[in-house]
Amino acid sequence: MVTSEFAERFAQHWIAAWNAHDLEKILSHYTQDFEMVSPYIVQIAEQASGKLRGKAAVGAYWSLALDKMPHLHFDLINVLVGIDSVVINYHGARGLACEVFYFDDAGLVVRAYAHYA
Repeated sequence: MVTSEFAERFAQHWIAAWNAHDLEKILSHYTQDFEMVSPYIVQIAEQASGKLRGKAAVGAYWSLALDKMPHLHFDLINVLVGIDSVVINYHGARGLACEVFYFDDAGLVVRAYAHYA
């Protein structure tokens, strides 16, 4: 079960990694074969399903996104806790966003879903 302390620590580390544009630190939160779902995957990675699987595929997508948005910065708004999941609500480069993260027993993300206003 995810605790509020774990969720808050994860959110702070995740936001800091993105704000540092440190792809290695960003990817360190995820399993090797995690699934990422985002409407921006359709636009940036040109993947019609909006889904990518694995660190190599998602890392390449995020690398493109970071290149396209050199001033990318996230401001944490709120962190919500579920049984095996965390929702991070933040203000990003294009406005409000929420990401839902599902964790394995080791505390790594196995699935993530991005939502944008």
